[in-house]
Amino acid sequence: MGPRSSRTLAAIMFIGAFLLPAGRAQIIEFEQGGLKYKALTHHGVTVMFAPLSTHVRDYAIVQVSIANGSQIPWSVRPEDFKFERADGQTIAALPAETVIHELIEKAGRADAVKLISAYEAGLYGIPQVHSTNGYEARRLSAMGDAGSNKIRAAAAASAIALVTTKLMPGQSTDGAVFYSNQGKPLGTGKLIVNTAGDTYEFPVEEAHAGK
Repeated sequence: MGPRSSRTLAAIMFIGAFLLPAGRAQIIEFEQGGLKYKALTHHGVTVMFAPLSTHVRDYAIVQVSIANGSQIPWSVRPEDFKFERADGQTIAALPAETVIHELIEKAGRADAVKLISAYEAGLYGIPQVHSTNGYEARRLSAMGDAGSNKIRAAAAASAIALVTTKLMPGQSTDGAVFYSNQGKPLGTGKLIVNTAGDTYEFPVEEAHAGK
């Protein structure tokens, strides 16, 4: 991640945390790498996301990045991310272990390639600070021991999936959260993130959810 990306996220965090009146945090929208991102800052902690148009197996996938600009440590986990449909039905993101196990059982090489290609295409365009426990670090660890097609798919998932992470002040992480949705886009609704002692709510439009 280069200095330009660092400056972009720093600007987003500055606007969200300092320029807006208290209690009136504003969602910032921008486009990078062909993906449409939304970002929101509460008390120094910034959450960004973009739905990926690619799905793997039965999963709809959302790329997320969390930066801790506060003065205290916070833990984040994929289960913090829920999607509320327009009809009020809520889908919880799956734990990383569940996704990895599913891919070990059912996935093949094509799924691994699809996962990596889709995630990297968005990742290298996302404005973010250096992730302390993000995709790059996990990829080096997971892919080194990959052998069979199933193991490669599982390794790809373990590298890409957002894992439970404790972020110290100034640290950030990125990852994908997976929703079991019969291989369909999430559609119109609202992404709700309960993390860092706050609730982040983002409207999601049909076009935003991918094809």
